[in-house]
Amino acid sequence: MFNDIGALELVALVVLAVLVFGPDKLPKVIQDTTRFIRKIREFSDNAKQDIRSELGPEFKDFEFEDLNPKTYLRKQFNENDELRELKELTSSFDLRKEMNEVAGGIDGKDSGSAVPATVNGSGTPDLLKKADRPARPDTDERPPYDSDAT
Repeated sequence: MFNDIGALELVALVVLAVLVFGPDKLPKVIQDTTRFIRKIREFSDNAKQDIRSELGPEFKDFEFEDLNPKTYLRKQFNENDELRELKELTSSFDLRKEMNEVAGGIDGKDSGSAVPATVNGSGTPDLLKKADRPARPDTDERPPYDSDAT
């Protein structure tokens, strides 16, 4: 709970507690605080046991930490062999490399891909010629309204 509090912060908290409560009342405040924390933990443990008993025997290994989606997914990935194989498969597939190969084939660059460089005997595919592409309208000009498209 307090894993990220350093020694300097702890000393500052002790000095602040002595200044606020005074050396006479500090032991009583510490006892009251620990008693309060103990009661909260007991209440929490009892609530967890009640929930587990109400869920039934099929949920005897239910952990409340599994309600956090990240924890649940991490547990499922570690336990399930099929998901582990899927993870290995996705790590071996490099999407950027595939996209660069396809883009290189479209632009006519030699990237060593299996994309055919010619269609119908021309140097670039007919559908991908830059001359066939419509010119982009100016940014200030709105496209025409098409009532059939709406």
